[in-house]
Formats: sequence, structure tokens, C-alpha cells
Amino acid sequence: MVQREAVLRLDDRWARVRAGAAQAGPAEHERLLDELIGALRLLTDDPECTALLGLRLADRAALRFAAGDRAGALATIEEGLRSSERAARHTPEYARWYARGLINHGVWLAWPLSDADRLPKHPLGPAAGGGPSAMERAAGERARDLTRTAVEVWAGLDQRDPVNRRGLAQAKVFLGDRLAELGLTEDAVAWAVDAESDFRRLLLADPAAQEAEAAEEALDHIGRQLELRLRHLAFDELVGLRTRGLLPERLLPRAVVAARIRSVEEPEIAARLHLGGEQVRTMLEVTPWLAVWRFDVRGPDGLWTALAHPWHSATEVRNRTAEDVGAELVRGFTSSPDYPGDAAHWRVLLWWHEEGDPAGARFRLLAGPDAPRPTPS
Repeated sequence: MVQREAVLRLDDRWARVRAGAAQAGPAEHERLLDELIGALRLLTDDPECTALLGLRLADRAALRFAAGDRAGALATIEEGLRSSERAARHTPEYARWYARGLINHGVWLAWPLSDADRLPKHPLGPAAGGGPSAMERAAGERARDLTRTAVEVWAGLDQRDPVNRRGLAQAKVFLGDRLAELGLTEDAVAWAVDAESDFRRLLLADPAAQEAEAAEEALDHIGRQLELRLRHLAFDELVGLRTRGLLPERLLPRAVVAARIRSVEEPEIAARLHLGGEQVRTMLEVTPWLAVWRFDVRGPDGLWTALAHPWHSATEVRNRTAEDVGAELVRGFTSSPDYPGDAAHWRVLLWWHEEGDPAGARFRLLAGPDAPRPTPS
């Protein structure tokens, strides 16, 4: 009992240092955490100490990540999760700690699959050029599985408690992020829509709650993610989401535009998305999309060089397909003084919203001596 109380006092001291309420230099910081972890490892028969060991190993992992030791950090958090899992069956609070640890570990594992803005680097999946390496993909799949386990842990807790409902909704958001990083965009959208519904119910139940601001921030995040993910969905996937009731009404204009960009005809859009023809026409007329393009010319050294404005630019368009915009650009380019001639190799890439992976271009054309010169239609 004396040893347990001493360890808990040491943990309280660490918690104050970690929160900045007590001062400690870097060396003292490390020494205190090492001492605490060593002491907690001696009390693994105690549920509270077992749960705390999981938290403190996560703290150590965070420090290793900050120092650039990703491999050491991941090994440490794996040990911490084993400890947290043992404690989770004892109390709901320890189960929450375990679920949060699973999500954090998923974020760390999937880090190379996201850019600086925490958006997927490879939203088109493994088939796209320049997709994730085998090692990155394996880490992403492990991250997805850990996050799915976190969803299951939260779902197994008492859903009458708003803390647990919020935790479950947040876990679904993270699962959607992990799925998007693996290129599973349709599933990512489905989970994001599910999470959005959960957060809206939380707000309706108690709009004055302390958590309301966090819920609204989560809804903003989900809204942005959903709009981004629509850009990477094929029309059949959009139809599948609509059929399953997972395409929110507010996103229907974006879905209609996404389909039209891909050259789906208006009657087919209306029929398969269960919309009226006039609805579809109105959505296309009032909802712009940003066409972003780049013309490149290949030099004698084999390297591609991007041309200057207006051949590397963007503009808003309405009710036009990527093919329409691309064909017009090609006609303008081949009749302009900047056209390098029929003996040169050149290409054009056109994206929706932002320049990115060539595999994600909505219109692309490669021309040169071994390809027929594009002609105006």
C-alpha cells in the first residue's frame, strides 16, 4: 500500500510537470518519467497503475516522436496499449483511456500518409502513380484496424453518457480519416456522414453543454472533409452513397457537379441520384467548380517544364465537363504563339479545385510527334 501511494504521488508530480504547473529541465523531465514508468511496471496487478502505465508510456512515445525517433516511439506506444487494454475491462474511465490511446497510435502510424494539412497524400489509393510504399500502406492498414477497435470500445460503453457518445462520434471521424488515407474514399465518406449525424444529435440534445463548441468544430472539420472526398469518388460510388442514405442533402449540388465534371449526362445524373431534371440543371448552373490546369513542354534533356500564365492557371466554371474545359484549352494553346510546334512533346493536366497528382487529373492529354495533333472540334 505504501509503495502504491508513493507511485501515485510520483504520477501526480509528473502530471503537474507535464501540464506545465511544475518546472523541470529536460534531463529532470526524462528522469522523472523513466522513474515513474519503472515504478508502475512493478504494480501491474493494480488496475489503476496498469492504466496509468499505458498513459505514461504514451507520454514517453510522444517525446520520442518529438525527438525524431519514430521507430522507438511506435514500439513504446505498442507496449502502452497492451497495458491499457488489460486495464480497460475494470472501469469505463480506463476503457476511455484505452480507446483514446488506440486513436492516437493510429494517427502516429498513419502520419506519412497525410500532408502538412493532415489531408491524404494518396487519396486515389494504391493504383495511383506515386502512391504509398508497401511499408507505409501496412502502417496505414494497422492504423485503420486500431481505430476500428477504438470505435468498438466506445460503442461498448454506456451510450446514455454524452462523454461516451462524443467519444464514439470522434472515433468515427478518425476512422474516416484513416480510410481516406488508404484510398477507400467511399467508406471514408460513409463513416464521416455517420459521425456528422452523431455530433448533430449531441448538439440538439444539449446545445448549451460545455462540449457544444467542440462538437461544432468537429462538424466544421467533417464538412470540409466530405467536400474534399467527393472529388475522388466515381459516379457509381456517389450513387451507392445516395442509395444508402449517406449522401447529405447539402452535398447533393457538389455530387451533381462531380458527376458532370466526369462527363456524366444530366438525365443519367437525375435518374441515378433520384433528382428531378430541373433540379440537376439548377444545381449545375449555380454551383461553380474551380478548373486548375498546367501545360508542360518537354525539353531536349527529357525534363518537363511548366509554361507560364495563362497556360498554368485556374478559373471558375459552371455546367461544364473537364473534357469541355480541357478541349477548349487545347484549342487555344495549339493556335497560340506559345505552341512549341508539332515536333515537340507537350502535355496538359486539368484538376478540380487544386493542382495535384497527375493520376488525379480530370483531363489529361500527352501530345508529340508520335501522337496525332489535337484539332479543334
